[in-house]
Amino acid sequence: MEKEKTFEENLQELQDVVNNLEQGDIPLEKALSEFQKGIQLSSQLQDTLKNAEKTLTKVMKDNGEESDLDLETDETNE
Repeated sequence: MEKEKTFEENLQELQDVVNNLEQGDIPLEKALSEFQKGIQLSSQLQDTLKNAEKTLTKVMKDNGEESDLDLETDETNE
């Protein structure tokens, strides 16, 4: 079973795909395959970032409960 790749590994793979496509000297079938792979990697990276954002916008209360971070309140208290 293949281990799940890290965000950084997926990002590097996407950069490799983009570099391959930018060279322009690959057969059309390979280019289409690389493009589809790039779209899939981009989607996975966006999902990872969305999940990270959700996690970072939560704060722990003293009793261990999570609550949403209210950025507007924090900014007005500065």
